[in-house]
Amino acid sequence: MITNREQLEVFLKKANQYARNRAKESGASIYYIKNNKRIREDAEGNKFEIVFDAEEKRHEFEYFE
Repeated sequence: MITNREQLEVFLKKANQYARNRAKESGASIYYIKNNKRIREDAEGNKFEIVFDAEEKRHEFEYFE
């Protein structure tokens, strides 16, 4: 059982790393929000910002941090 904030942070970091590793192993992308931007990270670690235009068409642009 998680009893404090530090233990929760450690647990969440481990869960995040596990999910990333599983996605990478299966060749799947992961999706998340960072700095109010939609990001897709492919299995090789390449990052793309997802943007929808006025016609609701999806576009991806290389994302640099």
